[in-house]
Amino acid sequence: MTDAMRIHEFVTPQKRGVVALTPALRNRLHLDEPGAQLEFIEEDDGTIIVRGVLPVSVDQRWFWTDRWQAMEREADADIAAGRTTVYSSIDEMFADLDA
Repeated sequence: MTDAMRIHEFVTPQKRGVVALTPALRNRLHLDEPGAQLEFIEEDDGTIIVRGVLPVSVDQRWFWTDRWQAMEREADADIAAGRTTVYSSIDEMFADLDA
């Protein structure tokens, strides 16, 4: 992410810890979408990371597992490196797979 894309803001917690986010930040984190949540991660050095999180439908959770995401990255690398085959027909593809 470039510096031009980063948002750096200060907010003051209100009573009971309520924090109001600017519209630009809510939009950037997709917090205006239904079911959106904030994830807070405290690092060992006291840094707090805040991420916008959208719910994933139960039937789509498999796609976001570490194993599947690793396979997606591998496929993306293969495509970027040109390690693909294009077939003119399904019969040609199955013939190649059978060989």
